[in-house]
Amino acid sequence: MNWAHVHLLLNHFPTIGMIVGLGVFLAAIATGSDDLKRASLGIFFFVALLSIPTFVTGTAAQLALQRSPEISKTVVETHETAAFIAIWFMELTGALAWLGLWQHRRLSLVPRGTVTAVLLAGLVTFGLMTRASNIGGEIRHSEIRAGQAAVETAAANPPLARVIGAAMVELKWGWPASETVHFIGLCLLFGVVLLVDLRMLGFLKGLSFPMLHRLLPWGVLGFGVNVATGLLFFIGAPPDFYVTNEVFFWKLGLILVAGANALYFTVFDQAWKLDAGDSPPLAAKVAAASGLFLWVGVIFCGQMLPFLGHSF
Repeated sequence: MNWAHVHLLLNHFPTIGMIVGLGVFLAAIATGSDDLKRASLGIFFFVALLSIPTFVTGTAAQLALQRSPEISKTVVETHETAAFIAIWFMELTGALAWLGLWQHRRLSLVPRGTVTAVLLAGLVTFGLMTRASNIGGEIRHSEIRAGQAAVETAAANPPLARVIGAAMVELKWGWPASETVHFIGLCLLFGVVLLVDLRMLGFLKGLSFPMLHRLLPWGVLGFGVNVATGLLFFIGAPPDFYVTNEVFFWKLGLILVAGANALYFTVFDQAWKLDAGDSPPLAAKVAAASGLFLWVGVIFCGQMLPFLGHSF
């Protein structure tokens, strides 16, 4: 199995996940159930995380299909553009969903403005993901293609992702500026992770967890900045630059697990009840130790891409 096969395994999850998430979210709004609301926000968050490897492995699938003369390059590029647009809205939906979970932990409710924002972003994302999935299905199934002339016209120009990627390379300040912003995001993210995890490991006992909980949005902001700039790096490089590098996929896998790990400190009661001077429970220590290990691993893999892999 290669990464193209992984894409075939993952590519249905974002669309199906959005259907499930929206269904649960609408049921939560209709019934006023906080439990359903939190469950749906969690679904949106996990689907947003899973969409990252889905998009990335799509490039591996694209490279594999280049060897198949019966595959329409035009449809592949149209699918890439649709997926590129959709993933930005998907990550926005995931970020808003996490914000709702964070607010619920602090306020015991999700503010109406956040509910509205999640619903609107979710509906737009679902539409975009459905379109990307539909075009993706047409790659192998030419018999279901509709409006082929329109697709050919839309793809007459280079895919949007590659246009933006080319601009990243051609602008002298594009890549360095993105690297700088990426580093700032990493500092925000790891700084918050370090503070929270050290407290959960028994250090900094003078701080209660609710005090540190206020810092979590800054860490998630850093994570979002890194995802955004990481996508720019990915599309700015040649198509085979990252997807043929195993170290890159180790980094991606660690990011997914570390992102899921962050939910423990966002919503679970064990951490929230930790007051100043209290000793953290075993579960919190395990989550903190694993979180530190995961994020150090992410940083290590990122720095080692030129050495352990063949990027750059």
